Amino acid sequence: MNMTQLHSRLKAFVVGLSSAFLFSPLAMGQSFPAKPIRLICPFPAAGAVDIAARAIAQELSKNLGIAVTVENRPGAGGNIGSAEVVRAVPDGYTLLMTTSGIQAINPFLYSKMSFDPNKDLQPVSVLVSLNNVLVINPNVKIHSVAELISQAKEQPGQLNYASSGSGTSIHMSGEMFKFMTSVNLIHVPYKGSAPAVTDLLGGQVMMMFDNIPSSMPHIKTGKLRAIATTGAKRDPSLPDLPTIAEAGVPGYEAGVWFGVMAPLATPREVVTKLNAEIVRAAKAPEYVKKMNEQGYIVLATSPEQMGEMSRAEYARWGPIVKASGAKAE
Repeated sequence: MNMTQLHSRLKAFVVGLSSAFLFSPLAMGQSFPAKPIRLICPFPAAGAVDIAARAIAQELSKNLGIAVTVENRPGAGGNIGSAEVVRAVPDGYTLLMTTSGIQAINPFLYSKMSFDPNKDLQPVSVLVSLNNVLVINPNVKIHSVAELISQAKEQPGQLNYASSGSGTSIHMSGEMFKFMTSVNLIHVPYKGSAPAVTDLLGGQVMMMFDNIPSSMPHIKTGKLRAIATTGAKRDPSLPDLPTIAEAGVPGYEAGVWFGVMAPLATPREVVTKLNAEIVRAAKAPEYVKKMNEQGYIVLATSPEQMGEMSRAEYARWGPIVKASGAKAE
């Protein structure tokens, strides 16, 4: 072998070695992120999930110096957007803003899901939790939980409530209320919280167990009447409102959390980097203040904690969904 051939082979070996390192998980973790990140929100714009997604995307973009854009892919209780992320290249550049409803309710509600949210996605971090609020159109003469129960029993099947979609926490908050009070309320599903609130404001529907952030502006202006919140204790953003449990339904508790997930095969080093950046962004004082004012409680968990929370919600909501008899396709 002459020196020219030796030099060529040596050069090829070095290039191959460099390429192998460049595309190794370690190298990906060190260089990530190097281009814009897509955060898929599987619900429409202006709803509570979208508000949280855009808030963290803005903070991440500022910290990373790289655009983090939110893309809305609504439908099927969050399944359409989630399926898009499951199919995405697992490189950390396509992420999902998931909810505890997608992780723990949809598997019981949809008999023909194309993916398993607990097996085909990888936890990154739970960002925020929040309670729901029972809001009434002001033209409806219901001012308390007791009045709602009384009217519903006097007029079975005559009162309705909107939701952001079948199987969402908003829907299941209503189903839990029906189950625990033995009343018959008609469920009217929408493709997201924002269009449901629009029709609630317009009087096309009567009430809603909405996520606090999307109803808060209308509560403050008096366009919606809030009568109770759904948590185990009073919500800091609406401290004068009783919980539904306080107001006459002992043991009632329903809330939701939102967080970030990645495709299952995303390298561990990339997930670790994403988690560190998300936690840093979520702990920024301005971010915490902004989210708290809108009714969110900032959590910013580890991937392992997110996995544990998903499993706990799955065990909790399964019996409720089955008891409700709710199904969606």
